[in-house]
Amino acid sequence: MGLQTSGQIGNKLRLAVALTVGILVAEAVGGYLANSLALLSDAGHVFTDILALVLSWVGVLQAQRPGTAAMTFGFHRVGVLIALINAASLALIAGFIVVEAYHRLQQPEAVDTRLMLGVALAGLAVNMVIILLLRRDQQHSINIHSAFLHVLGDALASIGVIVGGLIIMATNWFWADPLISLLVAGIIAVGSWGIIQEAVGVFLEATPPHVNLHELRQAMESDSDIVNVHDLHVWSISPDLHMLSCHVLSHDLTVAQTEEARARLDKMLAERFAIAHTTMQFECAECIANAPSCPLAFGNPDQTKAS
Repeated sequence: MGLQTSGQIGNKLRLAVALTVGILVAEAVGGYLANSLALLSDAGHVFTDILALVLSWVGVLQAQRPGTAAMTFGFHRVGVLIALINAASLALIAGFIVVEAYHRLQQPEAVDTRLMLGVALAGLAVNMVIILLLRRDQQHSINIHSAFLHVLGDALASIGVIVGGLIIMATNWFWADPLISLLVAGIIAVGSWGIIQEAVGVFLEATPPHVNLHELRQAMESDSDIVNVHDLHVWSISPDLHMLSCHVLSHDLTVAQTEEARARLDKMLAERFAIAHTTMQFECAECIANAPSCPLAFGNPDQTKAS
């Protein structure tokens, strides 16, 4: 991603954030005035969209910021930390919505359906604008794709609010409002749990979800110059920046041949597994089991295959 492209994507994300903040204010105020818990719940879901868009924007900016002597990996995990804190707060919001919906199911309250529908339709229209704005860029960036999915989810939630408003308008079944609220709370809870899982996985340096370690090892060992790969570790600095380190046992190669093999492996890992940074220690003699140079035993081929 070049600087010009990053700047263009950053501008789109800034516009998307501004539009989404407008939706949040409209739905929060409209929900209060219309006495619609469904609309207020959707405002809570819109907050998750703002979080996702801001984090994507931060990710684009941080990707351009070089590391320092004190922060050699750069500042990519700042956005992950913010995501973890905000996801926890969103889980609390979902819990509050569930409690309030329960009370309203016990005693349904009247809702201003015209205001409810008007705000929900406006929110859906803005969501569609953002979806069109990001639809191309999300195909080339995991970071942007996650924000795109959040906005798409909010568009579906807005449709749910509209359906609920139409039901109330046609039948005066005011219990439809808290039922839609429970649906939106479920969407928020699922989204929050997904963010928490992803963030914790990054901090614990878990293998990225899209990487099958057995398949990756087999792909590396399929190279004609490679005997086996061990002490293999894959982790993430951020959700879209993945790292790999390993020991590579090769045939007796010259320095030039070793460099060619490393370049082939790098190209394959980037194209098939989206791993941008690798550190490979080439060896001509197999490591002794549990030797100090291979202290993390999971990388052992036999143990990995057994797990």
